[in-house]
Amino acid sequence: MNNTNISFVPNVANTRDLRDAFGRFATGVTLVTVGTSQGVVGIVANSFSSVSLTPPMVLWCLDRESRRYKYFEAAEHYAIHILSSDQQDLCWSVAKDAYALRDKNLVLNAQGVPVIEDCLARFECSRHAIYEGGDHVIMLGTVDRVDMREEGEPLSFFKGQIGRVLLD
Repeated sequence: MNNTNISFVPNVANTRDLRDAFGRFATGVTLVTVGTSQGVVGIVANSFSSVSLTPPMVLWCLDRESRRYKYFEAAEHYAIHILSSDQQDLCWSVAKDAYALRDKNLVLNAQGVPVIEDCLARFECSRHAIYEGGDHVIMLGTVDRVDMREEGEPLSFFKGQIGRVLLD
């Protein structure tokens, strides 16, 4: 086992190292959907967090340079899906193609947002605010509705790899 430590001051020349350091934080994997005039658009995001219980709020972050940015920046409503380990293929297909969900028979929620069934949890949100955050924006949403399932293992992201968390 290699226990070499790397130290650096983040700057424009070492953004890959900084990204690798951020990747040492194991996270769950979410898939965010929005309805557009071109159909459903999805994006995979691991920068998700609960913010508040009262009122119920969550946040996720989106790269301003993403080709998908315009759809989410304009959206008044979106759905955040916490993926289970059995949804790895779905995750990869959306990571590669913003329109990968078009051929799926997704149900529309009351606000017209396409939602994925059978994920670990789903947060149907209204946009509360969008904040500047360097090369990303912070999407703050009010949670309007929650669906969750009782069983299942989460899909996880660690060091650039998607995997599963084994629960005892």
